[in-house]
Amino acid sequence: MNDTVVTLVGNVATRVEFRESETGGAARFRFAATTRRWDRARGGWTDGPTSFYTVWARRALGANLAASVSVGEPLVVHGRLRVREDEREGQWRTSVEVDAVAVGHDLTRGTSAFRRSVKAAPVLTVGHGGAAERQETAARTPWEGESARPGPPPGAPADPVAAPTPAS
Repeated sequence: MNDTVVTLVGNVATRVEFRESETGGAARFRFAATTRRWDRARGGWTDGPTSFYTVWARRALGANLAASVSVGEPLVVHGRLRVREDEREGQWRTSVEVDAVAVGHDLTRGTSAFRRSVKAAPVLTVGHGGAAERQETAARTPWEGESARPGPPPGAPADPVAAPTPAS
């Protein structure tokens, strides 16, 4: 496969639009990348031309983008570059799109706090070779911050105070 893979650094130019579909949903937004060059004559940085791209993100990446990104925020976008030409009303137009594989905030320009997204547990049915048992085990697995200490063994009273005292 001869895909052109690019990594772009720039800013979110439009609101992220997310649309749910049977295939899992997709998000899109416009992305602006402006080149900066050192100008020796002026002794400072100079902005070059701005390039605009339409970024597409599918499934979980698209949903996470819609929940995490706002207009003006600096991002790093990594994905497959597509250049399309089409004719509209007698004029040829060129659009440049990126099918994103990974997107993140540009941490050279600010801070970000990552939160892992919680995926819904799959719906399991009884009678599929222990699937219900695996679901029960997963439901008992402690999450971060919870105690990993197991509960009382089956058949034992849950309250140690209510446990019978041994006879002397």
